[in-house]
Amino acid sequence: ENGPRLLVVAEQAKIFSHRGGNVTLPCKFYHEHRSTASSGTHKIRVKWTKLTYDYLKEVDVFVAMGHHRKSYGSYQGRVSLRESSENDASLVITNIMLEDYGRYKCEVIEGLEDDTAVVTLNLEGVVFPYSPRLGRYNLNFHEAQRACAEQDSVMASFDQLYDAWRSGLDWCNAGWLSDGSVQYPITKPREPCGGRNTVPGIRNYGFWDKDKSRYDVFCFTSNFNGRFYYLIHPTKLTYDEAVQACLKDGSQIAKVGQIFAAWKLLGYDRCDAGWLADGSVRYPISRPRKRCSPSEAAVRFVGFPDKKHKLYGVYCFRAYN
Repeated sequence: ENGPRLLVVAEQAKIFSHRGGNVTLPCKFYHEHRSTASSGTHKIRVKWTKLTYDYLKEVDVFVAMGHHRKSYGSYQGRVSLRESSENDASLVITNIMLEDYGRYKCEVIEGLEDDTAVVTLNLEGVVFPYSPRLGRYNLNFHEAQRACAEQDSVMASFDQLYDAWRSGLDWCNAGWLSDGSVQYPITKPREPCGGRNTVPGIRNYGFWDKDKSRYDVFCFTSNFNGRFYYLIHPTKLTYDEAVQACLKDGSQIAKVGQIFAAWKLLGYDRCDAGWLADGSVRYPISRPRKRCSPSEAAVRFVGFPDKKHKLYGVYCFRAYN
C-alpha cells in the first residue's frame, strides 16, 4: 500500500478530428509516490483497445512493451505511441477512417499494478437517413450496414444521431443505429411522429432482431479527399448516360454520403436535381430561396425515377490521389 501506485490520466476526455486526418489520443501514466515514471520503460506494458457497445467486448488496437510493438486489424500501419516523454502513452492515429469513431481505453500495466483511462474520438461529419429504392422499412441490420457502406458512410451511433438532432435533424421514419437499436429524431412533434403533445427528442423503439426486423437506417459520413460537383452537360441524361458522363469526365457518379458531406461540411448549394450512384435524384440547398427549398437548408430528395426514361443532370465525384 505504501508503494508507488500507478495512475493513468487522459488530459482530454474528447478529441475531435475528421476522416483522412491525424490525431493523438492523450494518455500519460504517473506514480503517486514518485515524480517520474519507472526508470525501466521495458517494464511498462501499454495496451490500447476500442470499446464497443457490448461492454463485455473490446477491439485490440495497439500493444507496446519495451521495443515490441503490435497493431491490429484496420489499425495496422496507422497507429503508434507518441512517447514525447518516458511516461507518455498517447496513441497517434493517422489517416483516420469513419470506423475509427468511438471510445478508446488506454491501459498501462507495470508488474502487478495497472490503471486505465478512456478517451472519445469524435469525427466532424453529418448524419443522414437512408432508405433504398425498395422503399421505407426494407433493411435488416446487416443490409443497413451494407447500404451505408455503399453510400460512402457507416451506420451512425446514438451519440452522432443525438448531436444531429440537437442541430435540427427531424425525421419521422425509424432507422437502425450501430448499436442495433432502432430510433428516430423529432424536433417538431406532430401526430404521425409520436404525437402532437409529446416533447422533442430521440424516439427509441429499442433493440430488434438484426436478421428479421426491417427499418430504414441512419448513416454517418465525414469529409472526403476529392471533388464533388454538378456536371455541366448540354443535355439531361438517363441514369446509364449519367454514369458514363462522369466516367468520361474522369470521375465517378457521386454517392449519397458525398452529397450530404458536400452540403453540410462545404456549404455546397445547387438547385439542379441530379442522379446519384444509388439511382436516386437529389439536390443540395444551403441557401433556401424561392423554388429551391424555400423553408429550410437541406438535401432535397426527388425520388428513385425510372432509370431508362427519366432525364436529369448528374453529380460526380473525383477522388484525389
